[in-house]
Amino acid sequence: MKNLLTGKTLSLAACGLLLSTSMAFGANTIDSAFKEGKVSGSVALYGEKHDNKNGNLDSGFGNGNATVAYETASFYGLSAKAEFKGNLYLGEIEKADHDNAYTNNSLMTEAYIKYAMDGFSLTAGRQAIDLEWLGDYNEAVVAAITAIPDTTVVIGWADRQAESGIDLSEDFTDLNGNKGAYVLDVKYAGLQGVEFNPYAYSAPEVADWYGLKTTFTADYFGAIAHYAVSDEDTQTDGSIGHVELNTTLAGISGAVGYIKTDKDVGAGSMTVAGDNISPFDTGLNTYSADAKTVYGSLGYTIVDVELGALYGETKFGTDYKEKELNLTASYPITESLATSVLYGEVNADEANGDSDDNYVLASVEYTF
Repeated sequence: MKNLLTGKTLSLAACGLLLSTSMAFGANTIDSAFKEGKVSGSVALYGEKHDNKNGNLDSGFGNGNATVAYETASFYGLSAKAEFKGNLYLGEIEKADHDNAYTNNSLMTEAYIKYAMDGFSLTAGRQAIDLEWLGDYNEAVVAAITAIPDTTVVIGWADRQAESGIDLSEDFTDLNGNKGAYVLDVKYAGLQGVEFNPYAYSAPEVADWYGLKTTFTADYFGAIAHYAVSDEDTQTDGSIGHVELNTTLAGISGAVGYIKTDKDVGAGSMTVAGDNISPFDTGLNTYSADAKTVYGSLGYTIVDVELGALYGETKFGTDYKEKELNLTASYPITESLATSVLYGEVNADEANGDSDDNYVLASVEYTF
């Protein structure tokens, strides 16, 4: 479905829309708003290596990444932000391995103007978004309303999208041609330990999709129940259901979950602009037709080293199977400098040939 809406992932409630929910006059003049602004960014080294089986060539590359962002102080509720990311070629195993991951050497990922007052904010321009079916960087207009007690309402429209990080970078491309996509996302947390998240999306002439995610959190136990359906314009309607039980005991976190999609078209068009259900690093077939996924994870921190393990199996299509293992380790060298490693194994049956890939992803990043 990537051909329907070019790009990958949108978020509205956590993309800086609610950075200020009260009217803060802040700076007294426009000049002081710029002088009192904040500079942030990061410098990172990243590398990945894939050991491909079944006759495929091994692949891998190294990359240097730098991010610089500047956000003004508020001036009568108005503020602005710009962010730039750059990539540096540091070698590759096969020709074009690096180019396949990085479409560009530099990208302006954020460039927006925001107005915020008590209980309301409006952001227009390139911005980071992280909602259930919308993510990454988007050229969008997004409003967030928090005037209703215990409730956050996000309403937005996006028409271009890009994904950019230390591991890849895409150019901004049209989302659903020039028609874009609309979203209404509501979160209600008025009951202790329970959050209800109903939402609706619309990509004109492609599909509308609706869902409800309920999250329960207690001292030692948590649960997620999530179901969504798509009303497709050109194919059979899609659907997806997800349940998860999780817990933390004696410093060890654990979770088990189950994901099920429609038997004919899987999740349909819901994943074309982003997703947050699949727990896997790769997850090739989590949203495929008639996919049934079972997974389990464990996490533990020892001497500041965060360790994680995730294993899952997906049965999909007529009689196909996919297995994936993710092992992770991260360590904060200082408050600003951190390193992380991910080891993955993916073994998937495919109609056009099996996929068997062992890989390692590693990064060191300094943030300021």
